[in-house]
Amino acid sequence: MRKSVLWSTCVAVCALDPGAHAIGADPDLEASHDHKASLAPAFAPTALLRIALGQGEMRYESVPGWCELPDARPLGNTHGGIVIDADGLVYYNTDTDRSIMVHRPDGSFVRSLAPDYPAMHSMQIRTETDADGHTEQFIYAAHLAGKRALKLTLDGDVIWSIPVPAESGKYDDNPRAYNPTSVAVAPNGTIFVADGYGRNWVHMYDAERNYVRSFGGPGTEPGQFKTCHGMIVDERTPEPTLLVCDRENRRIQRFTLDGEFIAVVATDLRRPCSLSTWGDYTAVAELEGRVTILDGEFKVAAHLGDNPDRAQWANNGVPPAQWAEGVFTAPHGVCFDPSGDLYVMDWNSTGRISKLRRLDDSR
Repeated sequence: MRKSVLWSTCVAVCALDPGAHAIGADPDLEASHDHKASLAPAFAPTALLRIALGQGEMRYESVPGWCELPDARPLGNTHGGIVIDADGLVYYNTDTDRSIMVHRPDGSFVRSLAPDYPAMHSMQIRTETDADGHTEQFIYAAHLAGKRALKLTLDGDVIWSIPVPAESGKYDDNPRAYNPTSVAVAPNGTIFVADGYGRNWVHMYDAERNYVRSFGGPGTEPGQFKTCHGMIVDERTPEPTLLVCDRENRRIQRFTLDGEFIAVVATDLRRPCSLSTWGDYTAVAELEGRVTILDGEFKVAAHLGDNPDRAQWANNGVPPAQWAEGVFTAPHGVCFDPSGDLYVMDWNSTGRISKLRRLDDSR
């Protein structure tokens, strides 16, 4: 039985990309598998087979069974984001009372946070220094279920929230039309909140949370959005800029931190949901079944986990029995760690988080 599972996984992956191939069972996982009773049954059956994917400097192997859970419950719907703190801990969202899950880089479970705030849709972790020189990390999140932006401690305590931006005038007829999907914070403290599931405006606030302006709006012209889903502040440019996933226009746009349109930097994507940067590279979670790595000029450097089954693309209901190692169904969140390893969240009703380890001969 075990051999048939391994074989079916290999066939599924190798069929989609001649460059993708099975590496073999992971001896460390093999040895420890019987002791990981806390792995949720929803993740079984899982083949302990590592899959190689990508190309050039962006070569990866999958890490089977990475996500260890604290009990026998399925993880629950994963419809959020992934971030990493200064100590290397991995944070991601679910739509359950385990709103923020925290794991070590080896996949072992640490804790869950913010049970009263399920269904956060994205996060950013930011290190801040107060007037006394005390440094602390904070989580900024788009709380989709609560129609607000939040700032939390790493223990999950809420410091403040930003509700619907009444000052913008965009929701005078219907405040319920506001459905924020992403928060990004600039080095100067400016806060951006994207109304990606609402009216497609990005709202700006100063560091004291005073409303400044809104930009974008619905449309297909440069500078407009059709689901401004995820965004990050890009500090690789001479002056920091804002990158926005314009999901249903299938592109990524760049703006100044004053909200002025600069350029469309990438097009013809498969519904880009979120971004993460590492050096010159940008990882893009594409809802239609793959992660794309873009180089410093936003040209394709690699496609990862490209799913050959279009029926699984952007499909929230793909059951665990149909998952293939190293193949994605609906990437919604993505995050590089400092070494270039990748963490990927599929939008999935059972809950699916994957780790890809970058293959580097020097490591």
